[in-house]
Order: sequence, then C-alpha cells, then structure tokens
Amino acid sequence: MAKKIHLPTASKKSPAHKRKTPAGKRKTARSPQRSKPWSHVHCFFFVLGISFALTLFISLTLYLFILLDIPNLKSIKDYNPKMTTLVLARDHQVVKEIFDENRRVVSMATMPDLLPKAFVAAEDARFYEHPGVDVWSIFRALFHNLRSGTKAQGGSTISQQVTRSLLLTRKKVYSRKIKEAILAYRIDSVLSKDEILYIYLNQIYLGEGAYGVEAAARTYFNKGVKNLSLGQAALLAGLPQAPSRYSPLKDIKTAKKRQAYVLNRMAEEGYISAEAARKAFKDNLFLNTDREYSFGSEYYVQQVSNYVSAKYGKETLATGGLVIHTCLDPALQQSAMTAVQRGVAALNTAQGKGENPQAAMLVMETGTGKVRAVVGGVDFLASQFDRAIQARRQPGSDFKPIVYAAALEKGFTPDSVFMDEPISLAGASRGKTWEPKNFDNRYYGLTTLKTGLIQSRNIVAIKLLQEVGINRVARMAKDLGIRSKLKPDLTMALGSSGISLLEMTGAYSAFANHGSYTPPVFIEKIIDRHGNILEENSSGKIRVMSKKTADLMDHILQEVIRQGTGIQAQGLKRTAACKTGTTDNNMDAWFIGYTRDFLAGVWVGHDKKMSLGKHASGGQVAAPIWLDFMKQLEEENN
Repeated sequence: MAKKIHLPTASKKSPAHKRKTPAGKRKTARSPQRSKPWSHVHCFFFVLGISFALTLFISLTLYLFILLDIPNLKSIKDYNPKMTTLVLARDHQVVKEIFDENRRVVSMATMPDLLPKAFVAAEDARFYEHPGVDVWSIFRALFHNLRSGTKAQGGSTISQQVTRSLLLTRKKVYSRKIKEAILAYRIDSVLSKDEILYIYLNQIYLGEGAYGVEAAARTYFNKGVKNLSLGQAALLAGLPQAPSRYSPLKDIKTAKKRQAYVLNRMAEEGYISAEAARKAFKDNLFLNTDREYSFGSEYYVQQVSNYVSAKYGKETLATGGLVIHTCLDPALQQSAMTAVQRGVAALNTAQGKGENPQAAMLVMETGTGKVRAVVGGVDFLASQFDRAIQARRQPGSDFKPIVYAAALEKGFTPDSVFMDEPISLAGASRGKTWEPKNFDNRYYGLTTLKTGLIQSRNIVAIKLLQEVGINRVARMAKDLGIRSKLKPDLTMALGSSGISLLEMTGAYSAFANHGSYTPPVFIEKIIDRHGNILEENSSGKIRVMSKKTADLMDHILQEVIRQGTGIQAQGLKRTAACKTGTTDNNMDAWFIGYTRDFLAGVWVGHDKKMSLGKHASGGQVAAPIWLDFMKQLEEENN
C-alpha cells in the first residue's frame, strides 16, 4: 500500500479502539445441549417457509420488472449518444459548437492511461471486483441516510451511474435505486468492464455544459483529452460528485481540494507514487478562461446551420456529431467586420443624429466561389437578420452589367451608340407612364455603351434593355445565379427588383472568370460521427457567356474605378474592377468589386425605408468599406 501523501484533503477519522472486557467479569462457557430431532411438523413448516420465501422472491422480481418498468439495455448496447456538431474554418479551427449536449466521443485508446484510473479511484475503487453493484457501499450509504434522515449518499458504482445517465432519472427515490441496481447488475453481465468505463467516460456530466471527458478537457483546458497532464486528469475525475461546486472556472480553491482528494486516492490504490501526486498537485492547470472563438462569424455560422438543418434535420444538427468543414477564413472575416463597422461609424459621424444605418458585406474567392467572409449586419447580438443573404434589396445600377452582358452576347459592342435624352414610356411599369432620369438629372446626347456603363447613365441602360429584350436579360440573370423574382418590365434595367447581396456578388464572378460563373460555396464537406462523408462540394465553373463578352465587361468595369462612379475605390496596388449602385432617394447604396484574388460586395442602408442622406451614393458610402477591406488584405500580404 502506497504511503499517504500530504495534500489538503478531507481528514479521516482514526480507527476505533478495540473494546475491552470490563474488569471483574469473566466469560463462562455454556454447557453443550443435546439437539432434538425435527418432527414432521417442523419439516412441514420448514418446507412451507422455503416455499414462501421463493414465492416472495419471484413475486418481488416480477414486481421490480413489471411494476417498476425496468428499461431494456438496447440504448446501452447500441451506445449512440448525443454528440456536438463542430463547425470548422478553412484552417480547421473550431468556429462554433452546436449541441443539445456538448459531447465528443473518444475511444479508450485516445485517453491517457491514468485518466480512467483517476475516475475509478475517485468514484468506484472496487469497480473491477464487484458485479455492477457494490453491496457494502449500498449498505453503508443506506445506514448513513437512515441515521441522518436524508438521502445525501448514494453509494453508486460506475455501472449504476451509467444506467442512471442513460436509462433513468437523477431523482433520489428508493424505487430508482432498486431499478439502478438491477440494471447495473445486468449491464455487468453483458458488457466488459472496459466497455462500461468507455460509456461512462463519454457520458458523464462534468460541468460548464460539458458531457464526457473530451468535451470537458476542451472546456476547462482548451486541449484534447489525449494531451491532459496528470493534474488535469485528476481535476476532471473530481467533478462528477458536484460539477458546479468543483468547477475550477468558478472556485479554483475548492477545485484544488477535490483534486488533492483524487490524487490521494490514486496513490492509495497504487496507480501513482506519492511523489507523482505531489508534483501533479503543484503543476499549473493552464485553465481555459477564454472560450469564445467565433471570429465575428456568427452570420456565416447561421447560414451554414440553416442549410444543414434544412437538409439533414434540426436533431441531426444538434445531436449528430457532424463535422462541418466551411470555407470561412477567420482573418478575412475579421477584416470584413472591421471594415463594415468603421464604414458605418464614419457614416454616422457624417450624418449626425438620427437612426443608425446597417451594412452588409460578402467576400468570395474570385476563381473558386468559396465564400470566405459574411457580415450580415453591424452587430449580430442586436439583430440576427442577415442582410447579406436573407435581405432582398433593390441593387440599383449594380444590375446594369447584366443588361450590358446580354447586349454584348446579342451582338452589340462597347462602341454601339444610344441617345441619352429625356424619355416618357407608356406602359413601361404596370401600365403607368414612366419618365426616368439620370442620377444627376442631366442628359448627354449620343453615348456609347462603354461610356453609358462607366458613368452609369440610366437612359442608356433602359434603351438597351428595350433592344435586347426583357426575357433575354432575365435569362442572363438566372444563368448568373440570381433566383430572386425580377419585375418583367423596363425598370429591370435600373435594378428595381429585390435581390440579395449574395446573388449580386456571385453574379459578378463571370466577369472576373472570363465568362464562367462560380456558384458561391459555403461548405466544403460534411462528415458524420462515423467518419462518412455526407456531402463534398468542390468549386465549379459554369460557362454563361463567351470569353469575349466577359473580357469586354471586365475592361469596362475596370474603367469604372479609373474614371467612373467608382473612383472612391482607387488606391489599390493591384488591378480592380467594380460597379456602384444607388436606389431612389439614396435608400440603398451598393458596391461590388473584384481583384484577381477576391470578389466582394457591400450594401449600406436602413432596415426601414428611409434615405441614407444627401449624397449617400454607392460610390460615397459603400465603396470606402470595400476599399478598407481590400487595403487590409494588401497590408497583411506585405
């Protein structure tokens, strides 16, 4: 037996002294008495008593199994617990844990050898000796409870704790204890001790929302269970009795006392030496005090969660133990959030008092369509509505490149000429007379398509739509990934239909990729709890226009930054292309632009229908946010 180590743990009562026979009294031996033979009457009553006892035993057994409704063992034999779904960034960092019960199941081989021994020493020292129920512990607990008039002690073995967790309730009533004992005995008869311990270590609640040793190790120490030190393992082993009270994140002093108890028990059972126990007690626990790791990605995670929930079910998402590999880039996500918040703050300063506007941003890899960042609003805690994906707002002139691309595909050229002049269109919009104007209320006469797009001339876009045809432009928009319903009239040229930022940003990928549309991708693959791949999404390109058309559009959109409505986005070291968008009364401000590496869209506006203020165009309020983001990328890459 190992020597007792001197750690701050609860004191034990010294053994009781042997009772001595009072002086003056001597024991006297009784004279042997002759036994009398049993009569027939004695034999009859003996047999009757045995029969009664057997009948009582059988009746009690039936009572326990029928009246007490003893559960079967299928859920234990087919152990399939609720598990945490992990949402991972592109670098495999955990972005979000989604769960009903925060649990990650790990094998016994993954655990350090001393971890199971720590739990056995602390919770059930005779675990490998008793048949599921430790009678001595039960009688000891029963005696204590009867004497104290409470139900403070349970005397439960590890097998009993497994049955309680999986099959019963934690209500302290004697009927449950009877069920618990019966089931524990049955479990020990069908499962090995290691199988029972495996279930226990993955099932037990260990505080702070963590179920099982793996989740607990990550919760308390931000590491996997395989990397736990002896001191950390002992601390976890001390938690089952009272997870909240012994939590080191709440009361480190009380937690250390409980850790000392576990280390003492391990030394007493011969699992470790006294010296190892003392060293483990003194070692730094390296507690995880910061468990937030969203990187401002709440809107991104929300989109992923909604998709998985819709396809595989809410229960699978919350309990299925999925591993969702996303395209999220934490660094880009942080840069996008910073740019949006700074842009809105600047706008608030310029506007003065009034209702604060909202903003959204979506970032994709130009060549792959992988969505690297989503900002759906200024503050997720204040509003979970995703303005990048869920909102449908008028894009204004950001829709014009789609009209122009359809025209080039039909045979028009950048040098094709239209008259920029006042027009009145009867029946252009729901039977009403429509007199559209340019943004600056001026007209410029003969205008080429190239100039019309660079300067965002409304009249040119409308006349071009008349020539190309509404249906042809609608088909082009659909090919470019726009699924929102479009108004089938000439107002389409000015972006009068509600479209999401996700759709509009994705549509521009065809201009950057020589005519191939790249559908936005949020999820690279989803793996189930058994390691099976449920789905895998590779980047794909869909040819939607000729390379010639796309390259012409790309050239014109580059000129928008150099000399057009996007000049506020100048200042990058690399070539960029863009288009601005502003709706009536400056209610919506858009900017969609791309470089060789990244395509990003920005929207600024109010949730209510109200103006952003005088001169609050896409070029004035949305472009600076885009430029801020792109400059952050350049600085990071230098």
